Amino acid sequence: MTLHEYGPAVSVPLCTEAGLALAGSGILQSAAPDPRREGHWMLRAGSRVGAVRTPGGPVVRIMPKTPVSRLFFLLGFSLDPARAWRDSREGSVDTGAYDDVVPALAHAVERQIDAALRRGVLQGYREVEESALVVRGRLREAEQIRRHFGRTPPVEVAYDAYTGDTAENRILRAAAERLLRLPGVPGPVRRRLAHQRVRLADARSLIRGQRLPRWQPSRLNSRYQPALRLAEAVLRDTSPEHRPAGDEPLSMDGFLLDMNRLFEDFVTVALREAFREHGLTAYLQDPHHLDAAGRVRIRPDLVVRTGDGRTPLAVFDAKYKVEKSDGLHNADLYQALAYATVLGLREAHLVYAAGRRPEHFHEVRGTVAGRDGRGVRLYQHTLDLSQEPDQILSSLRNIAARPATTGPGPRS
Repeated sequence: MTLHEYGPAVSVPLCTEAGLALAGSGILQSAAPDPRREGHWMLRAGSRVGAVRTPGGPVVRIMPKTPVSRLFFLLGFSLDPARAWRDSREGSVDTGAYDDVVPALAHAVERQIDAALRRGVLQGYREVEESALVVRGRLREAEQIRRHFGRTPPVEVAYDAYTGDTAENRILRAAAERLLRLPGVPGPVRRRLAHQRVRLADARSLIRGQRLPRWQPSRLNSRYQPALRLAEAVLRDTSPEHRPAGDEPLSMDGFLLDMNRLFEDFVTVALREAFREHGLTAYLQDPHHLDAAGRVRIRPDLVVRTGDGRTPLAVFDAKYKVEKSDGLHNADLYQALAYATVLGLREAHLVYAAGRRPEHFHEVRGTVAGRDGRGVRLYQHTLDLSQEPDQILSSLRNIAARPATTGPGPRS
C-alpha cells in the first residue's frame, strides 16, 4: 500500500495485528480502525518517508513530496559537505533512475561501496588473542597458567593480524546485509549488493542492535569515507529495525527517513558552511537555559558567533513546515523571541521549507534592541526545495549574508 507524506488519511484493508503494530510504532501521524468499514484502518503519513513491512500485513510505502534525487542531495550534503557532496550536482549521490526512497537508497549505497572497494578491500591490524598449537606473537603467561596450568601445547598467544576485518569493512558489510533484507529493493540492485557482501566476507557481521564500531577518518580510508557516512545513515536510527540491545522486540522491518530531521540537518549544516566563508563560527544544537536558575533548557538549531566563538551574532531555527496563508506560526515566533532574549540578540531567524515570500520580518512591540530604537526583529525565510541544488545553496548563502555582513551586536 502507498501513502504520501502529510497526505490525507487513506482507508486500507489491514489485519488487527498489523494495524496495532503501525499505531504503536510512531511511524505514521495517525493509524486507527476505520469506523465505517470493518477490517479497514485509516492511515495518515507524517514526516517519515520510505518503506516498512508490517507483521502479517503488506509493505507500507510512504512517498516523499520532495523528488527523491533532491532528497538524497539534502542527505548527502548533511553527511559530508566538505567532500563530493559539496558539489551541488544531483549526481553527487547516485540514485539511478529510481523515484522511490528504498530502491534509490539501495542503489546509492551499493554504488558507493563499489567505488570504495575499487582499489581493493581496505586492510588493517587487529589484535587477536587465541589458543594455538605454536607460539605466535607474545605468550599470554597469565592465561597460560590459569587455563592450562603451565602445560603446553596449546599456548595462549596474542598477536596483531593484518586482516580485512576492520571497523570500516564491518560497517559496509552490515549496510549491504541490511539493505538486502529491506522490502522493495530491485533485483539488479539486490544482486550487486550480494556481490559486495561477498567482497567483504573477511569482515565479521554485526549483531542487530549492537553499537556500530568506531572508525577515524584518515588518509588510508579516505576512499571509504563517502560510503561509510551513507552506510551509517542506513544503520543508525533512520531505520525502525536498528535499536540498542535491551529494547523491546522489533515488530517491523524497513527503512524510513524523517524529513523534519533531514531538513533541519541540511539547513544548519549548509548555513554553518556559509558562515565559515565569512570567518564566523557556528554551533549546532547549542544548549542554553531560559531561566536564571538553569532549569528550563533551550537548544537552538544554530547559533552563529564571532570567529573566536565568544560573542553571539545570530540564531537560526529550521522548520519543515509550509508557511501559513497568513504567514504566521505563532508558536515558532515565540520560540525565536525566547532565543533572541536569552542570547541578547537584536534578531532571530526561522527557515521554512516553503512559503509565499522568500523573506519577511516582525518587529516585536515592547522591546528595544539597540541605540536605533527599533525592537527585536524575527525573520521568516522560505527555502524552495523544488529548485536545483545550486539554487538551494545560493538561497542559504543569501540568508546567511545579511547577519554575517551587518554583524548585529548584542542588545543594549
